[in-house]
Amino acid sequence: SNGMDKYEIHNLIRELVEKITGGLRDISIAEEKPGSIWVAVELSEPHLFTSREGEGLSALNHLVHRIVEAKNYARTGNISENPGVLIDINGFQKRHIENIRAIAHMMSERARYFKSNIEVDPMTAFERRIVHEFLSDANDLETESVGAGRARRVVIKYVGELK
Repeated sequence: SNGMDKYEIHNLIRELVEKITGGLRDISIAEEKPGSIWVAVELSEPHLFTSREGEGLSALNHLVHRIVEAKNYARTGNISENPGVLIDINGFQKRHIENIRAIAHMMSERARYFKSNIEVDPMTAFERRIVHEFLSDANDLETESVGAGRARRVVIKYVGELK
């Protein structure tokens, strides 16, 4: 595989962020798993990216994915070699994930207490994946996504001990 390596991705993100905003304090690779890297960016003025529920941060992530895909494709002729790059700005994404996990935990306790199905409010695909992953080890619960489009949400089902 000779797609973009982590240093190129790191530099790409640094250049983009500097062009868009300036005020770059720090950028580092915070976490690395096979096929995915988490790039942590610290800005003196993060509001452009973190306001309106992180719309700018989503856009930046989307832009970087497109660029990495295009460069990998140009090099390898292979479209699927997209490293899962996740960019965080001033810990915004990290806090967001922790919030979603807290909601998942609370709702799972509710499902257990009432021994019934609990519907969580609609979420993005990214947020639903966090809920599914967070509860994947619970053998008395199952999770399922239901509904379409913006109304898509997770149902936490109590299935009891018998599995």
